[in-house]
Amino acid sequence: MFQKIIHNWSFIRFIRLILGIFIIIQSVQTQNYWMILPGILFSAMALFNTGCCGSSCSVPLKNKKND
Repeated sequence: MFQKIIHNWSFIRFIRLILGIFIIIQSVQTQNYWMILPGILFSAMALFNTGCCGSSCSVPLKNKKND
C-alpha cells in the first residue's frame, strides 16, 4: 500500500491532491464544514491513485514487449 502512495505520480494526481487540500482549507475558512467531505474524497483519490469507480477504471500501465 505504501508503494502505491509513493510511485506513479502524474500531473492529474497532483491536481487532485491540490484541489482536495484547497477544498478542505476553503471549507474551514468559510465555516462550511460539510464541504470537507469532498475535499477528503479528492485527496484520498490522489493519495491512493484511484478514480471515482475505484481502481477498475484506471488506465493500465504500459508493458514492454519483447520483439
